[in-house]
Amino acid sequence: MTTDFNAQSDNIERVKMILEAKYNRPVYAFVHTYGCQGNVSDSERIKGILKACGYDFVDSPEEADLVLFNTCAVREHAEDRVFGNVGALKNIKEKRRDMIIALCGCMMQQQHIADKIKKSYPYVNLVFGTNHAHKLPEMLYRVLNGKRTFDISEPKKDIVEGLPTVRDRAFKAWLPIMYGCDNFCSYCIVPYVRGRECSRKSEDIIKEAKELIANGAKDITLLGQNVNSYGKGLYEDINFSQLLRKINALPGDFIIRFMTSHPKDCSKELLDTMRDCEKVARHLHLPFQSGNNRVLKDMNRHYTAEQYLELVRYAREIMPDLAITSDVIVGFPNETYEEFCDTLKLIEKVKFTSLFTFIYSKRTGTAAAKMIDVNTREEKAKRMRELLDLQESIAQERTASYVGQTISVLVEETDGKGMLVGRTNDNITIRFEGDEKLVGTIRNVCVIEALSWIVKGKIAE
Repeated sequence: MTTDFNAQSDNIERVKMILEAKYNRPVYAFVHTYGCQGNVSDSERIKGILKACGYDFVDSPEEADLVLFNTCAVREHAEDRVFGNVGALKNIKEKRRDMIIALCGCMMQQQHIADKIKKSYPYVNLVFGTNHAHKLPEMLYRVLNGKRTFDISEPKKDIVEGLPTVRDRAFKAWLPIMYGCDNFCSYCIVPYVRGRECSRKSEDIIKEAKELIANGAKDITLLGQNVNSYGKGLYEDINFSQLLRKINALPGDFIIRFMTSHPKDCSKELLDTMRDCEKVARHLHLPFQSGNNRVLKDMNRHYTAEQYLELVRYAREIMPDLAITSDVIVGFPNETYEEFCDTLKLIEKVKFTSLFTFIYSKRTGTAAAKMIDVNTREEKAKRMRELLDLQESIAQERTASYVGQTISVLVEETDGKGMLVGRTNDNITIRFEGDEKLVGTIRNVCVIEALSWIVKGKIAE
């Protein structure tokens, strides 16, 4: 189901009127994002809504009239950081009684977390879940009228189009194509806090892509918990490969990236599409999580290590220059050392460009949370160190292969020390000297030195 943001226009005007009467000056918001690229994209839309309501933005909570944390529930460490930072706001709130504190996102969608906030953090004014950002003007109106507001009702299959957006960078854009997840991996809380899969209409995605390109986007990342599932439930007959071809056909000089791609749904059709589409980056993020089949079964991943390796074999056969990155969990409940060694063997075979590595984090409400875990924290940390040492040696070998090559690079930022930082088509980070005016442009850069995870270069003549 698709709904429209225009229904909030009256509430936007009410909020603006209250803010003008109350402050008689510019009002400021501070928005901080935890977690994945999906959360970053959500925050860009939240900032768009706040701007429509009359807020400008500042870089610290001390200067803000409204502080909003968009939270992540994937790991315990992320939740601990949120609680710590919310606690630190208490002193600021005591000095500035009118300041609104709002918490939203995946962490807040959990009932036990919302209950804890309601009881232990009485100075928090507003809490809302993952499917309610479009109602922010309505909720702000209540808060500005003195009503503490909590809305974490069940995520629905509603996609709200027409949300205003404040993007962090015009040349680099996040473009959601679907929301939610139907996979229910045993360790993952996302399906419970994000709801079931729901795809945007292709016409809405294409329209937004055209707007991004017209506004100078050079790097567009398509987002979904499992982009390979795109199209399920839509009335139109379309899948992710077909959507990629439609976006690739749009005029303009830009790169298309996407994440995340689930191995059980990664088809040869998708890999052929990547090969055929000149604007699609030669980079595939394909989380494998474990190299042992028993562990994969307990994770509810629906593929084997052998099937994963066959996907990699075919992908590299048709795209020899393909960079592959992945996610891996160390210390899943009852994973033996021998089973962990299967993960090391898979890493050695694939030779990933980089890995996002995590020690298993128990998530209340998931199937894995009920499993008995006999591995100690020390044992898990030891395995993690062994894995990182292996991957570092592989990464060094790969980055060394770039020395002497001239590569097309999107200049993304400066490091504040006279160096530019960019990213290649196949997702390698490169640093080189240059004028900060080059940020947001594409330049040819010659690689002159390889480090463990990145390379150094100089702008080619």
